[in-house]
This record gives sequence, structure tokens and C-alpha cells, in this order.
Amino acid sequence: MPSITRLDLGHFTRPADEWGGPHARVEPSLAYLVRHPGGSLLFDTGMGEGSPETDAHYRPVRRPLPVGPEDVDLIVNCHLHFDHIGGNQLFPTTPVLVQRTELAIARAGGHTIDTLLTGVRYEELDGEHEIAPGIRIVPTPGHTEGHQSLLLDHGDRVTVLAGQAYDFAHEFGTPYRPWLGRLAELAAGRPARVLFAHDHDLWEGILPPPR
Repeated sequence: MPSITRLDLGHFTRPADEWGGPHARVEPSLAYLVRHPGGSLLFDTGMGEGSPETDAHYRPVRRPLPVGPEDVDLIVNCHLHFDHIGGNQLFPTTPVLVQRTELAIARAGGHTIDTLLTGVRYEELDGEHEIAPGIRIVPTPGHTEGHQSLLLDHGDRVTVLAGQAYDFAHEFGTPYRPWLGRLAELAAGRPARVLFAHDHDLWEGILPPPR
């Protein structure tokens, strides 16, 4: 049965005009270490450096990853914005799983800090992918076209590492997105716990059925 450790890798400040609110908001940068019988994986790697303009805009406060290449067999990035791939280059020989669509968009420019895309061993996926029994990548487009999440099957329940499929736990499921039905199929009526990249809160309940 997989175990999950949340890693708090700092925070950044999102300007009000980016989220339509009355003031800037501080958002955590969270990654997840998953240990399972076949090994271990890291879901996202924190905020990357390399762009003074990005730092001036978001004022990131970074904390170092508490794990290294000797601790991790695989990396999964939910998407390739700078605040999710900052530690990828610390794992130059570790496979990094990403949707082919997401990598193509990132390499076209204007999507992330471009220097963070180099020196990384990407393995491209087209859709769902089973990493190990009970550990499955599921495409969850919306925030970006190539966004993906990770579903972990614990037997009597499931956990979804949702990345930035929704920004906050209280938003989960609104608006409805078709991939929610696929997650519900995989959960098969069992309780679900959903964890996020930019929210310490979590969502718990029965995943909404297909529409």
C-alpha cells in the first residue's frame, strides 16, 4: 500500500489581477513523496530559479527538497510551470513522466522558465499510465492542456494527488470537468482524499460521477 509524505517547499505571492481577487494571495508550493512496494516517486519538485523577472513578479520563498536522487526512482510533474519543476535538474538520470502535449507546449516557449527544461530525462506519455499496481497517472487538463494527476489505490479508499487541477480544495469539482468522471470510475464508489499543489487543505468525499 503506498504511503504519502507532503513536502512543503516554500511559497509565492500571486498578484490580485491574476486570480481576480481584491488583494495578492500567498500560495504554498507543495510536493509529495510516494513510497510503494516497487520503489518511490516524487510528485513535483518545487519552485525553480533562473528568471529575475519571475522572482520579482511572484516573490518566491524557496525551501530545499529534503530528498535526493538516491531516494527517488521516478518523478511525475503535474505540469511544467516553474513552480512545479524547480528541482527536476537535481535528478539528471531520474525519469520524469510528463504528458507529450505538455512538454511540446513548454518547449515552444512562453510557458515556463525555459532553462528549467534542460538536463532532465523526460519520458513522454499519451494519456493514462500505470506506474505500478494501484498507482496511475490520469490526464486532468484545465489549468494547462497537458496537466496530469496521480491516483493511488489503497484498497478501501483512494488518494488523488491533483496538482493544480484546481487551485484550492474548496473549488474541487466546480466547474465540473469530464476527467472527474474517470477518477470516479477508478475509485468505484470508495472514499477519496484529494491533495493539492497550492493548498494545505484537502478534499474528502465520494468523487462526482460521470455526466
